Amino acid sequence: MAHANARTTVYARKLIVARVRAGHRPGEVAKQLGVSRQTVYKWVRRWRAEGEAGLADRSSRPHHMPRTTAPERVEQIIAARRAHHAGPVRLAAILGIAASTIGAVLRRAGLPRLAEVDRLTGELLRGVRHSGVRYERERPGEQLHVDVKKLGRVPDGGGWRVHGRSEEVRGRGIGWDYVHVAIDDHTRLAYAEVLPDERTGTCAGFLTRAVAWFAGHGVTIERVLTDNAKSYRIGKTWIAACASLGIARRFIKPGRPWTNGKAERFNRTLQTEWAYATAWACNDERTAALDGWLEHYNTARSHSALGGRPPISRLAA
Repeated sequence: MAHANARTTVYARKLIVARVRAGHRPGEVAKQLGVSRQTVYKWVRRWRAEGEAGLADRSSRPHHMPRTTAPERVEQIIAARRAHHAGPVRLAAILGIAASTIGAVLRRAGLPRLAEVDRLTGELLRGVRHSGVRYERERPGEQLHVDVKKLGRVPDGGGWRVHGRSEEVRGRGIGWDYVHVAIDDHTRLAYAEVLPDERTGTCAGFLTRAVAWFAGHGVTIERVLTDNAKSYRIGKTWIAACASLGIARRFIKPGRPWTNGKAERFNRTLQTEWAYATAWACNDERTAALDGWLEHYNTARSHSALGGRPPISRLAA
């Protein structure tokens, strides 16, 4: 099969050579086959120099590429991708290299898309849902995504990430942390707290503090989107909190957690870059690091959906 940029097939090239050898003038052959005279001369010249092997397909890649990415930079990009499991936009902010260059290098290296790998391990996922349908609210505060991420507590002295899986399991039965998260749909500004449970009173208290935090950044929350957990759907304290704050309640479609995709995506980032980013010595150490990570996420970390800028840039704009 001829390559994508070929103007003729191998058969057509052989036909060109055969007709010229039979005494036809190059201009006549060009007209018969619908090509230029230069094309006829080129293939005849190659046949005379190399025989039939000269009529085979060749790569259309240039012989010299002075602006090609240096091998050491290619290795740097690939190493950063494997270390951070991030896309071109985020890697551009980390490495100081154009996102287009990084994307081209990753494609040539044959690395899978981020949607096809586990963000913690980098391993390929079997089933991946792709959707081209994306939405974004027009102004800050128009919709707040709220969710809870359940994390196992870290035992004192560290868990398996410190001691390895070969040792006896440490910390079994010490309980869970419930990370309540709130992320603004338009700006991607995020607020989170580690709380002891996900009961309706706890959820309502978190919402009240989250709304106050966003108000401190000049964002007035108009409505909140959650899943269909009872704490949100029928919890009286939650309903009363929303009413007193003047916030409308919205719920995702049952069985479709991706409807609350911005919160779900933030939860994954929360795990890879904070909860499981290092081997914590105790649970309090991990909890104490959350505020610093949130500050970095909101004010410094590049966000692919925002063109490589941090969420706070949307407020400045």
